[in-house]
Amino acid sequence: MASAEVSIENVGGRDLRIARWRLDEPSDHPPILFFNGIGANIEAVAPMAEAFSDRSFIMFDMPGIGGSPAPLVPYNVVTMAWTATQVLDLYGLDQVDVMGISWGGGMAQHFAIQHPGRTRKLVLIATSAGMLMVPGSPKALTKMANPRRYIDPEFMTKNFETLYGEGLGSGPGKGAHMSRLTPPSPRGYMYQLIAMLGWTSAPALPFMKKETLILMGDDDAIVPLANGKFLRSLIPNSELVVMEGGGHLFLLSHKDESVAAIRAHLDVIDDAEQSKAA
Repeated sequence: MASAEVSIENVGGRDLRIARWRLDEPSDHPPILFFNGIGANIEAVAPMAEAFSDRSFIMFDMPGIGGSPAPLVPYNVVTMAWTATQVLDLYGLDQVDVMGISWGGGMAQHFAIQHPGRTRKLVLIATSAGMLMVPGSPKALTKMANPRRYIDPEFMTKNFETLYGEGLGSGPGKGAHMSRLTPPSPRGYMYQLIAMLGWTSAPALPFMKKETLILMGDDDAIVPLANGKFLRSLIPNSELVVMEGGGHLFLLSHKDESVAAIRAHLDVIDDAEQSKAA
């Protein structure tokens, strides 16, 4: 996080902890707006932000998560997608490439649907279409819903591979990932859980024209690969890339492969962009 600017700002009536990488540096690429997984603070995905050293990167802790104060009232995907546009406005960012992992993948989909003019391309990581999803293993989902994974190191250590797969659980990145986690507030965690209740992107996705990369792991016990195949069938301009042996956190365990796939997707200039450049 040494290379990030981090501050708490009042945005759309909410105090949010926002991290920015390289906003003031020149780049040939649009910035990346990143939506994190449930209960996860900015630091959890900081290595990914730092990997994209040639472009700006921005993300924020959801209310009650990480360093953002707990919300007074519940929120939903509509209000948070609008709040994200206010974050972009705060830093003078117009159009962005939108990325999201797990719960944040749902936010990324909704942002692209609700604010197509602010979205150039979309990257969906270990995520689903929401309510219409193929559920993961009951054992993993039970532990995923338990906030003890953030508060109790022994619980996290014991259940890490069940939650996130052997790719990261048995590798050197396990300890580093655990050290970056900050426990969410109980209210913040609960409100984040209920924000997606009843939500699905499925009816809208066939009408979404954004070029979309879907990244999935074939060893994901929380969001099985079938969900990525379902997204691929719904989104017209989409590509599915599968990380072999990847659990739910393949973004970290398969970091180099993930970054390469994302770069290949984001760096392709489509016909509309070529026309605009001409």
